[in-house]
Amino acid sequence: MSSERRRAEIEAKRAKLAELRNARAQRQKAESERRGADTPGPSTPPRRDVDDLVESLIGRRGDVTPAPSVPGTPAAKRIPLGHGRQSDFGTAASDRESMGTTFVDLQSTGTDHVMERPMTPRYMELIDVEQELFELPPRERIIYEKEVQTMAVDTDDEPYVNEEEIRQRVHKERDAEADRIAREKELEDETVQLEKELEEEIRELSEEERASILAEPEFQDFLERSSKVLQRALNDQYDYIRDYTIGAESGGDESEGKRVKKVCEFFDERYVKHRSITDIDWSPKYPELVLASYNKNNTVMNEPDGIVSVWNLHMLERPEFVFHSQSDVLSVTFSPFHSNLIFGGTYSGQILLWDTRSKHLPVLKTPLSAAGHTHPVYAMQMVGTQNAHNLITSSTDGTVCSWLVDMLAQPQETLELIHAGHNKTGEVAITTLDFPDNETTTFWVGTEEGNIYQANRYDRAGAKAGLNQYDVYKGHSAPIMGLHFHPLSGPVDFSDLFLSCSMDWTVKLWRAKSLAKPSTAPHALPPTYSFDETDDYVYDVRWHSAHPAVFGTVDGSGRFDVWNLNADTEVPVVSTPVGTGRAINKLRWDRKDGRRAALGGSDGKLYIYDIGDMALYRESEWTEMQKTVSGLMGTPQTNGMDMDPAKIVAGR
Repeated sequence: MSSERRRAEIEAKRAKLAELRNARAQRQKAESERRGADTPGPSTPPRRDVDDLVESLIGRRGDVTPAPSVPGTPAAKRIPLGHGRQSDFGTAASDRESMGTTFVDLQSTGTDHVMERPMTPRYMELIDVEQELFELPPRERIIYEKEVQTMAVDTDDEPYVNEEEIRQRVHKERDAEADRIAREKELEDETVQLEKELEEEIRELSEEERASILAEPEFQDFLERSSKVLQRALNDQYDYIRDYTIGAESGGDESEGKRVKKVCEFFDERYVKHRSITDIDWSPKYPELVLASYNKNNTVMNEPDGIVSVWNLHMLERPEFVFHSQSDVLSVTFSPFHSNLIFGGTYSGQILLWDTRSKHLPVLKTPLSAAGHTHPVYAMQMVGTQNAHNLITSSTDGTVCSWLVDMLAQPQETLELIHAGHNKTGEVAITTLDFPDNETTTFWVGTEEGNIYQANRYDRAGAKAGLNQYDVYKGHSAPIMGLHFHPLSGPVDFSDLFLSCSMDWTVKLWRAKSLAKPSTAPHALPPTYSFDETDDYVYDVRWHSAHPAVFGTVDGSGRFDVWNLNADTEVPVVSTPVGTGRAINKLRWDRKDGRRAALGGSDGKLYIYDIGDMALYRESEWTEMQKTVSGLMGTPQTNGMDMDPAKIVAGR
């Protein structure tokens, strides 16, 4: 039984016990009030026997005294007379017999009732009094009949009482009293039983019982959800004592907006210790969620090889979600059309799908077969629209697969990129991949050999599906680590510009060749510009999500560089050392306004930096960027930015 159900039962029992006690108190109160109304004094007993009650109401049998108001029943006259003198009413003294101090009426009155009245003996002298006598009418002689003697007469002095009705009423009261006593006893027994059950429920638990409760999945889920809510509330970074009047007149420090500030860093000893971050992504729906993938921890054997964690900017101590993989996770991305779905590419070649509504394990995964990937998957991207989209993945064996989100049993399409000019093998080892905005068919890939190629998913006008072997973007001398096209987000279209970074310590700016003019012979395309200010491997490069001239790079020395081509093309506007000097592997700008950048380190830490006012742009930035690119190309500015690639000049 779960703890929630047990708690509900205890509360129900307590409510029932309180109700029973209240009912019993009300009964006792009503009974006491009834007894107080029926009992005239404290000396009267609360209950009387039936016969005593009847006798008290109708008197003892044989001792009924006729009332003087009954017709034909005269009242007895008891007038003491002395020495044979006649009474005032003409009654002779000889009709009575004196018995000491008591006079007994000997005259028959139609009943056998004898009344005695004790008289106190008095010795007095009789005085002769002369008095005028009046003749009284003779007493009427009444003869009683049977009907008269047995007729019940109601009088005002004493009402008629039916003995049988009284007995029935008393029996009913006695039965009701017995039922009430039985109910009270039953109520008392039930109360005692409920009290025992409550004592059993709230008794002190043993260590084994506590451990079993803590190990229940329902309790673990409740504790996980509740503790996350508390940590989000406690990690609020709002400054409650900020003084908004400071700097109001001078406008504050002008250089403050150009400084890069570290907002926070994420690290968990339990999950990501001795691991490196391999990829990062921001949630397309929740701007506070950041996704990171990790490789294997070689110091332990019982942990999963790959880890994917979702971090919350409002909860710094631990990740919001943690997902497991049987192989190192090398690439990861949020689904832009399903906020709860996360895709990951592994070192073994499997594509995994996790759901934030499920547990740690993936809900879907691709089989390890020749139909899909059998080599490490370093790049993936979701393309399409809400109603028609695919997940595009690539591996180091030159295989590019297209997957449906809800079916990972086999790829929808499989494309093998083969280059005939390779000496030993025709495979193209893909390390990175990117699609231009609003493009779902044509894409560019970076390879281990340092070249960049353009490829097509389908046959299109003038080009076949597969690798374009004639147009080769040559400029790097080491493996390509990052490739990113300029976002389509302003009045001027710069979506044909892309950046690349390499382990040759350089960053290159390229302009993609127009697809309407494919080459028919091998042709090398040089970069538009080269940025050579780094002193280590450049592991990632990303255009800013809002500003047209800003991009960022991270390198092996742990530096985070922010470039602004409208301000300077020689050196970055801000260069910030991150962490303890360990390499920074990945960089992602947030999708909202680009103020924050997520940086993934080789030490397993995820850093969040704020670039301040450098993320803000003016409307003139687009025109200035257009002039800057034209200047870098060494040719006059054109409105459409459509120039012959043969005229592109490499270098500065």
